[in-house]
Amino acid sequence: MAVKHGSLSINSENIFPIIKKWLYSDHDIFVREMVSNGCDAITKLKKLEVMGEYSFPEDYKAKIEVVVNPEEKTLKFIDNGIGMTADEVEEYITQIAFSGATEFLEKYKDKTTDDQMIGHFGLGFYSAFMVADEVHIDTLSYKEGAAPVHWSCDGGTEYDLQEGNKNTVGTEITLFLNEESVQFSNEYRMREVIEKYCSFMPVNIYLSKANAEQEYETIDEADLRDDDVVVEHIHEEAKTEEKENENGEKEIVEVSPARDRVKINKRPVSLSDTHPLWMKHPNECTDEEYKEFYRKVFMDYKEPLFWIHLNMDYPFNLKGILYFPKINTEYDSIEGTIKLYNNQVFIADNIKEVIPEFLLLLKGVIDCPDLPLNVSRSALQNDGFVQKISEYIAKKVADKLTGMCKTDRESYEKYWDDISPFIKFGCIKDTKFADKMNDYVLFKNLDGKYLTLKDCVEANKKQEEAQENTVEAEETKAEDGVEETKTEDTAEVNGEDKAEDKEPEKTTIFYVTDEVQQSQYINMFKSAGKDAVILKHNIDSPFISHLEQKDETIRFMRIDADLTEELKEEGAADEETANALTELFRKNLNKEKLEVRVEKLKNEKISAMVTLSEESRRMQDMMKMYNMYGMDPNMFGGQETLVLNANHPLVQYLVDNKESDHTPVICEQLYDLAMLSHKQLSPDEMTRFVQRSNDILMLLTK
Repeated sequence: MAVKHGSLSINSENIFPIIKKWLYSDHDIFVREMVSNGCDAITKLKKLEVMGEYSFPEDYKAKIEVVVNPEEKTLKFIDNGIGMTADEVEEYITQIAFSGATEFLEKYKDKTTDDQMIGHFGLGFYSAFMVADEVHIDTLSYKEGAAPVHWSCDGGTEYDLQEGNKNTVGTEITLFLNEESVQFSNEYRMREVIEKYCSFMPVNIYLSKANAEQEYETIDEADLRDDDVVVEHIHEEAKTEEKENENGEKEIVEVSPARDRVKINKRPVSLSDTHPLWMKHPNECTDEEYKEFYRKVFMDYKEPLFWIHLNMDYPFNLKGILYFPKINTEYDSIEGTIKLYNNQVFIADNIKEVIPEFLLLLKGVIDCPDLPLNVSRSALQNDGFVQKISEYIAKKVADKLTGMCKTDRESYEKYWDDISPFIKFGCIKDTKFADKMNDYVLFKNLDGKYLTLKDCVEANKKQEEAQENTVEAEETKAEDGVEETKTEDTAEVNGEDKAEDKEPEKTTIFYVTDEVQQSQYINMFKSAGKDAVILKHNIDSPFISHLEQKDETIRFMRIDADLTEELKEEGAADEETANALTELFRKNLNKEKLEVRVEKLKNEKISAMVTLSEESRRMQDMMKMYNMYGMDPNMFGGQETLVLNANHPLVQYLVDNKESDHTPVICEQLYDLAMLSHKQLSPDEMTRFVQRSNDILMLLTK
C-alpha cells in the first residue's frame, strides 16, 4: 500500500469551532473518549461473534491497555476490538463527526439488540489533539485478509495513510503529548484520570509504564492460571515449633505444612469494575455491598442511612443507586454528589436536568443509556424525555419513603431528623412529590414523639376542647348568660351571621427553634398543658410557609410570638401601673419606642419575657436568608415587645420604688434576661450584662 496524503473533511454543519482547544471544558476528558472508543470497538467485535461473523481466538480476553512513557512523552491506548481497514479509517477518522457506531447499528439493526454503543470514532477521537502535537493510529481489521493500516496527523488538516505493521486485530492509538500536557505521561496522574472517568467501564482496563522493570509475585502452585508466566518453582518445607502439650511435655508440632509455590510475573490489575453494583438486580445485592460501594465511590466512611436501587427497562432504560447520607448537624454541607453514567461511561457530576433539584442533596449514581448527549457528552439537551426521567426518579424516592413509613415506622422515625431536609425541600420544589409525601412528613413534639401534620391538628383540637371544658366547669351558668346564648343562636338561624363572611377557623401549631434558648417558654407551655413541635433546621421556615399556603386552616407560630390565654391569669394589670412601667423602662433603657405590656402570668417565677410577632420574625429570617443585612429589620413593621409579669416581686418593687437608686439597674437586668431567652445578645450588650451581673453580686457582699 502506497503512502496516501490527504486532507481532513471538515464540514461546518458537523464541526463546532474548533476541535483542538475548545471541544471539551476539561482537557483530561480525552482519556474517557479514547477508552470509550476502545470499549466500543470491543463491543462491536463481540456482536459480530454472536452473529457468527467472527470467531475469537481461543485465549481471547477483551481488554484495553493504557501505556505511559514519560521518557518519550507519549501515551498509548490499545484495544483488541474490531479494528479498521484503510477505507474505514478514511471514512471514520478523516470525516470528522461521522458516527461509526450509528452506521454500524443501522447496518446490523435486524441482527443486534437495541444496546447503544458506548462511544464512537468521530469528534471524541479528536479530543486527543487537546493534549497531543501528533497522533498515530495503528490498526488491523477483523476482516479476513485485511492489511494493517498506519495513520498519522500532526494536528493540522493534513494526514498520512499507509500500510502498517500491526499483526493483531484491534487498534493502537499513540499520542505524542505537547509540553503543556506532559503530566499525562506520568503513571500516577494517568491512574487518577482513569479512576475518575473509567472506573466502571464494561471492559477491563490495564495501566502500565513502558520499559518498567518486571515485578513479581509468589502464589500457591494450585492457584496458577494458564496465562501466568512462571519464573521459578519454589518448594517450602513444613514449618515446626516446639510446644508444650497437655502433660507439660515439650514436643515438635507442625504449624504450617509443606507446600509448592511459584514465582510469576505480577498479574496486571484492572482499574475498571466491569460489573458495578447498580447494573445488578437489587435482589442480588447485600447491605454490605451497598455500603462498600458507597465508601469506594464517595470516599465517605460515615454509613449512609439507607438507599434506593433504581432498576427500570421501560419506557426508558435507567439504573442507579441513590444514597441518603447522614448529616451530623445543620452546619454540615448537605450538597451531595450524583454521578451520571451512560452505559457505564462517566459523564458528569450533578447534571441538574436529570436529577430533581432537591435530590442533588443525595449521593448516588445514575446510568441511563437513553440520555440525549451533546457532542462532548458533558451536558444534556433539556427536552421532555429528560424531564420524564427526573419525574420518575422523584416518584421512586417518594414510593420508597412512603413505603418505609407505612411498613417500618420505627426506622422511618429514626432516620427522620436526617432525611427531613430532603423531604421538605422536595415538597417545596415539586408539587407531585409534595402530594405523595404530605401525610408522611413528621413533626417531633416536646416529648420527642413524632407526629404527622394531621396528628398535630387533632392533638391541638383536643387540648383546646379540654381547656374549654375546664373553663365551663368552673363557670357559674347564669340565666342571663343562657338567654344571651339563645339569642345568638337565633341570630345565626335567621341568617344574620353568614358563614361565608367568616374567615376559615385556623388551628395554631406552636413550634420551637432552640430548645435551650427557649426553655423558659417551653416550661410555661408544659405547665399549661400545651404542646409544640421542634423546627430548628434552616429549611423549616420556608417549609411551614409552604404548608400554610396549601392549607388555610392551619398556621404556625413560635412559642414566644405571643402569650396565649392559658399562660395568663384572668384580669389585666390596671392601666395606671402599665403606663408607669412603660415610661420607667423606656427612660432607664433609653428606648423611647420600646413596646411594653404588663400581664398577670400564672408562673410567678418569671419576671419578664420578650415576644416578637410571627410575621416580623419571618420577615427578619427572610432578610437574613437573602443576605439583606444592611436593611433595618424593623422597616417592615413589628418589633420585640417586653412583657412584664405584674405578679413578680421585682416588677412590684419597681412599681413601688420608681425613684430608687436600684431601679435603673433592675430595669436593665430584667430587659437583658428577657432578651437572653429570646435571642443572643450583641457582644457589647453581653459585656455590659456580665459586668452588671458582677456589680449586683457585689451588692450581696456588703
